[in-house]
This record gives sequence, C-alpha cells and structure tokens, in this order.
Amino acid sequence: MLAQKIASAAATLWNPRRPLRFPMARTAALLGLALLPATSHAGQAYVVGSDRGGYLHDRLVELNKLQRDNVQVEIRGRVCYSTCTMFLGLPGACVDPNTTFGFHGPSQSGRRLAQKDFDYFSQVMAQYYPHPLREWFLSEGRNRLSGVYKVKGSQLISMGVPACTSA
Repeated sequence: MLAQKIASAAATLWNPRRPLRFPMARTAALLGLALLPATSHAGQAYVVGSDRGGYLHDRLVELNKLQRDNVQVEIRGRVCYSTCTMFLGLPGACVDPNTTFGFHGPSQSGRRLAQKDFDYFSQVMAQYYPHPLREWFLSEGRNRLSGVYKVKGSQLISMGVPACTSA
C-alpha cells in the first residue's frame, strides 16, 4: 500500500519542465540510487552519511526501492536535511543521536507552491515521519521555506525513533 502511494506521488511530482526541487542537486540523489544494494542480505544496512536533501521525486523513488528490498537504514551523518528526513519513515530506520535533522516545507526552488500543491506535498512528506514529528511538521515545520528547523537525533530518539547501535 505504501509503495503504491509512493509511486502515485512520484508520478504526480514528475514534470521535467517544473521539477519540485529541494536544495541538493538531482544528480547526487540519483548517484545514491545507483549505490543502493540490489537486494538485502541479513545484517546489511544502508548508511546515510551527511545528506542535505534533494528532489522529492527522486527521494520517493529511493525510499520505494529501499522499502521494496527490505533494506535497513541507519542515519549516521553529521546532517540529514530536507528530503533526507523522510528516511525516518522506513521500517526499522535508526538514527545517531548526534545527527542534526533539518526540516522545511515543500517548495519549488525556494518559492511557495500553490496552496493545494503545498498541502498535498506536505502530506506526502509527513507520511514518512513518526506520529509526534508528523503533527509538528504539519502544524509548524512545513511553514519554513527558507532555512531549516534543526532537531538533534537525540530529540528524535526521545520521541521514539530507534537509536542506531554502535558500529
């Protein structure tokens, strides 16, 4: 069911003349896809290093592949901003307490979307957050388009997001 929602949202997002953009370059997100394992092996994890985000469409494709292949995700980088925060919604994802997460709302190259699109893409993003974080994002976090709200991994852990075990 989640995979269908992702595919639907990804199809809705794709417009090569008007891509929904987040701060990181599209090529970096695609490079990340190329580095993903084809299948999951016992004990294998996809470690997210410092990631400043990217295009929502590309991140949805990446999340779909990780979920389909049942890949464990560990968010361990110095920062995880923008669409990177959506990794939090994958089953079994864990975070490093020292990682700084940066949240902001959907935009088109930093410009506000039409209200209907803003609400829709805010919901797409929010479905990848644990419940208390989802509520905060929809009421406050999504309204920032310039800069990010910073939240430490330790704060997310106190909200119930699993902590990564030491490597």
